[in-house]
Amino acid sequence: MNDCLVQYYRCPESYVRLKVKGPLSEANGYFEFGPGTVCYGQCSEHSPSFSPRNILRDVLSDTTIDGSTVCLAFDLKQTVDNLRYELYSKDASSRSETALARLYYLARPLLSVAIRRHLQKWYFRDWDRLTFPHWPVDMTVDKMFEQIMLLSLRAQSVDEIPFVWFWPEGATSCAIMTHDVETEFGVRSCPYLMDMEDAFGIKGSFQVIPEKRYEVTDNFLDSVRQRGFEIVVHDLNHDGQLFRNRNQFLQRATRINAHKKRFGASGFRSGVLYRKQIWFDALEFSYDMSVPNVAHLDPQRGGCCTVMPYFVGKILELPVTTTQDYTLFNILHDYSIDLWKKQINLIMEKHGLLSFIVHPDYVSGSRERAVYEALLAHLADLRNEKGVWIATPGEVDRWWRQRAEMKLVKDDLGWRIEGPGSERARVAYASQKDGRISYTCSSKPAELSPMAHKLTTARTPKKGEHGH
Repeated sequence: MNDCLVQYYRCPESYVRLKVKGPLSEANGYFEFGPGTVCYGQCSEHSPSFSPRNILRDVLSDTTIDGSTVCLAFDLKQTVDNLRYELYSKDASSRSETALARLYYLARPLLSVAIRRHLQKWYFRDWDRLTFPHWPVDMTVDKMFEQIMLLSLRAQSVDEIPFVWFWPEGATSCAIMTHDVETEFGVRSCPYLMDMEDAFGIKGSFQVIPEKRYEVTDNFLDSVRQRGFEIVVHDLNHDGQLFRNRNQFLQRATRINAHKKRFGASGFRSGVLYRKQIWFDALEFSYDMSVPNVAHLDPQRGGCCTVMPYFVGKILELPVTTTQDYTLFNILHDYSIDLWKKQINLIMEKHGLLSFIVHPDYVSGSRERAVYEALLAHLADLRNEKGVWIATPGEVDRWWRQRAEMKLVKDDLGWRIEGPGSERARVAYASQKDGRISYTCSSKPAELSPMAHKLTTARTPKKGEHGH
């Protein structure tokens, strides 16, 4: 349980002592850990609720401190895994297994966008009545870790706890732009999107379907890579049936892994964001991008409830944390970046990953392209003014894997970071301010001295220094 918090923050193990107060309930269910922070798992001392709509017990009031140990009324790792892996969701088995879904995907190639839009609006008719995960961004996992860090500060009787900052060079947050290429028209539109992004100094990834939808030529793949963009394998044939049953999935996974080698890809995304995370071990990829943060407007409901990358076995999950362009335009009928900006602001409060899906197939009109250009301009402003790191998914994968191996070591000059990539890492400190967690990040690779740190926390934060 201690390791769960240590891995999230990459803080010294000596600052983290957690244990469960007593025997856990037989059944999983919903409870709160702080007002509005809805969790799912087993509890000690009482039974959790079967529905998030019920009045939920706040188990933060059951938390105690015994010496330097935080005693929780639940198992932190179990509860975090339940959320990240969507084990709370009745849709965890994927709606792609239903007869209705199979019929839809058989007919989908023959349906116009207008008809598909009509069917999808009916399908999503109850989305705004769903109470969990929390729309438009769910940060339950991140709030849980913050709360336990606050409790650890009290238990250890310290003013601050050092950790490895989330992003390289002290970046405030990270943004990635991804493009699912669904049709031949989308293939032809890729150069136009690359032109738009190059104008703002942004490089993204193109998720390419290996079979049936369109011909994938070496010339096309080379044209994307030569411009500095990344290729990601997108499903097998995008028929919505990848996770229909285990045997079929394993057969398809073998072919998908073969396409990985041909594409020279390190990342994967499933079609329609269908997923079964417990099956990801059959995929030979370094990272995946198939899991939404909150999936009220996706065919498979659920959501991982975090805005940070996390490991699913050996695969790093880069969650989709914002609304897709197709959903924005065709389901919500919103031709502005207002919702995206709202999601961006919420995610940046937790210094999380801003992950976007924009389809070359659906931004062909002048109205849609104007919206996308406004988003690119806004991201460029955030990079210049707020210190957001705009990267490719592969760059994020490499950084997060390096960070997962870094260690904080204390010497006469203070804390320093050891491990590959540590020259890009920054020492950060978690402290308590007005009852909330507050982060301060060093602006340099290593602290000059403990006094230098105290001076930086006292002045107005500059780029790389964050109050939260």
